[in-house]
Amino acid sequence: MTRSRAAVGVDLGTGSVKVSLVNEEGEVLAKASRPYELASPHAGWAETDPRLWLEATQQAAAEITDQLSAAEGTGFSGQMHGVVVCDENLEPLRPAITWADTRSAHEAAAMQIDLGDEVLARLGSPAVSGFAATSLKWLAKHEPDVMARARYALQPKDWLRARLGGAVVTEPSDASGTLLADVALGAWDPDALAWLGIDPELLPSIIASTDAGGELSLAGHALPCVVGAADTAAAIVGLGLSLNQGFTAVGSGSQTVSVLVEPSGGIARGTHLFATAGAPGSGWYRIGAVQNAGIALRRALDWLDATPQEANDALDAGVRTSDPIFVPYVAGERTPFVDAHLRGAWLGLGLDTDRQALLRSIVEGVAQAVALGMDAVEGAGAQLPDPLPLIGGGAVDPRFQQLIADVSQRRLAPTEQPDAAVVGAARLVLGVVEQEPAPVGAIIEPRPHNAAMFNDRRARLVEYVRTQYENTERP
Repeated sequence: MTRSRAAVGVDLGTGSVKVSLVNEEGEVLAKASRPYELASPHAGWAETDPRLWLEATQQAAAEITDQLSAAEGTGFSGQMHGVVVCDENLEPLRPAITWADTRSAHEAAAMQIDLGDEVLARLGSPAVSGFAATSLKWLAKHEPDVMARARYALQPKDWLRARLGGAVVTEPSDASGTLLADVALGAWDPDALAWLGIDPELLPSIIASTDAGGELSLAGHALPCVVGAADTAAAIVGLGLSLNQGFTAVGSGSQTVSVLVEPSGGIARGTHLFATAGAPGSGWYRIGAVQNAGIALRRALDWLDATPQEANDALDAGVRTSDPIFVPYVAGERTPFVDAHLRGAWLGLGLDTDRQALLRSIVEGVAQAVALGMDAVEGAGAQLPDPLPLIGGGAVDPRFQQLIADVSQRRLAPTEQPDAAVVGAARLVLGVVEQEPAPVGAIIEPRPHNAAMFNDRRARLVEYVRTQYENTERP
């Protein structure tokens, strides 16, 4: 019997790293994970010491070290948009600024005006904080000594791979999320670089996701590696999606994705055009990237000293018209609203509001944000499949899944691939291009009887944002 080939996938997330051994059929043979903290030393900041990523990765790999000898190599998946500024020895000169950081809101507003919609459409996204371009602009102004000592400005997974011994390079999917690359061409954009005003040598070369990325040391094992892909692009590979297919993922944020035939659609409704894993200029997807899903849920539950289980249990009584409306935008937003200053609220609190109503409203508010992300992607001209695959650790409770279906009035297909990004990272090593889509569970049908109530509550949420935040892009 022929033994199935296998590779290591490393998925560098916002709050934890996964290291898995995956075979070419997409089966996870062994896995381990390690968490790390996201620090916020000032309001709006969200950063991590990259050395914590390195330590956590080696610890996770050590847990499955006996299985690593079966691996042909290592592939990487990673959180997008952030930036690691480091010296020639890849030593970080400061903590990494992550995608959730909003300190560069002023720089984003200036970029939007200075470059305009035509150039930004080429870069794939409206100008927002937390992307490498706007974060680097902030650093140039506020920490010029750091930038003066910098040799590289790298995406998180590219720094991790290089620090483990791999090459200092990047690939189209992560480059497309920096606001510094022409997404259609897969090349650094001269207008964006001129606006930023940095030495282009700080940015690594863009090569294919499956190109060799050198040899690295992982838990004492010397393994070749490929360059890898951004987390969503890796998930597309892991799920086996092709053109005009897509999914919705719910985790710390929520992403609704549609794989495109061509790089079209501009920057409508706060959505983004990014490159898929592969060679420069070979594929693209449209994404509605909602910042406030699990991150808002966890924060609001902290206020009530409650658990996710308690919140989902509160759904058993059903959302009621008398329940308050939770506006979940506690950390700014990108889709469909584009405003780093957006903040959350509870609307309609009354003497009859009890703790159970507050808990229901939190979960419903997150579901409404997810639904608005779905609508934004279709509103930008992209297609979403019916039923829509639903993935991510934030959407495993059947009651929450039903709520998303009811709020969005879409048929959902929970997909049995909880590790899509790490599976995709490993498949990039194995060269598995054609594969069967991941299996789905039972289809969740939306219940029509409460559609009008949820539509009305969503309209009130949107109206609050419209009236409170004048500079917000409207859905």
